[in-house]
Amino acid sequence: MKKILLSASLLGVIFLACQKNAITGRRGLKLMPESEMIGMSLTEYDKFLKENKTLPATDKNVIMVKQVGLKIQQAVEKYYADKGLSKQLEGFQWEFNVVEEDVVNAWCMPGGKVVVYTGLLPVTQDEASLAVVMGHEIAHAIAGHGNERMSQGMMVQFGGAVLSTAMQQKPAVTQALFGQAYGLTTNLGMMKYSRTHETEADKMGLIFAAMGGYNPEAAVGFWERMSKAGGGQKPPEILSTHPSDETRIATLKAFMPEAKKYYNPK
Repeated sequence: MKKILLSASLLGVIFLACQKNAITGRRGLKLMPESEMIGMSLTEYDKFLKENKTLPATDKNVIMVKQVGLKIQQAVEKYYADKGLSKQLEGFQWEFNVVEEDVVNAWCMPGGKVVVYTGLLPVTQDEASLAVVMGHEIAHAIAGHGNERMSQGMMVQFGGAVLSTAMQQKPAVTQALFGQAYGLTTNLGMMKYSRTHETEADKMGLIFAAMGGYNPEAAVGFWERMSKAGGGQKPPEILSTHPSDETRIATLKAFMPEAKKYYNPK
């Protein structure tokens, strides 16, 4: 009987924790309160900045990244405000930094904590492509994709235990799961999301870039350049957490008419 009650209780928690994406309508399991995610993000982001070389605020690339980031931030806030969902962005403390490292990557933690690597900029080439990438990474954060990954880990780690109690009693485990969900245990700080998350972030990112005044069609050229930069050395799609470049470009092209509805050149 006790096991049945625990199972019923856990199912109830899971049901309540399944949240709907504001843009795609997909539901995902998010067991961690967003305030907790943002709190851990602040700690990890500050630690990351201290351990890595960031460019000064006067650097031209930093100025560009901050300008593009601000426009994406404003687009996100407007989109959510128009849908009456501004509460989902409570606690966000937006920040944009550029790390001097030859890595073709960018990421965003909960709360709007963004990092762009200098190695990405030769591939983006222009602000529109950078906006597409930053919109994509920010979409991961506001859609709670890291929370979903962490929740999956919590279900495996804590099982049928009352999650709130488990988190309080095992804070180190919770922090470690956060690190795994956001790729902080890897050397490059690269986030590993599922193909579903990647496709969802692609679509959301296109809308945010378009609302920011950037032509979303820049996404196609960017991913074509990314494909060439990879030199064909990527694993088969079925073995990767990311869609293949061909699949990604086809999906972006199919979604482009919807994204362009939000395009307002500034």
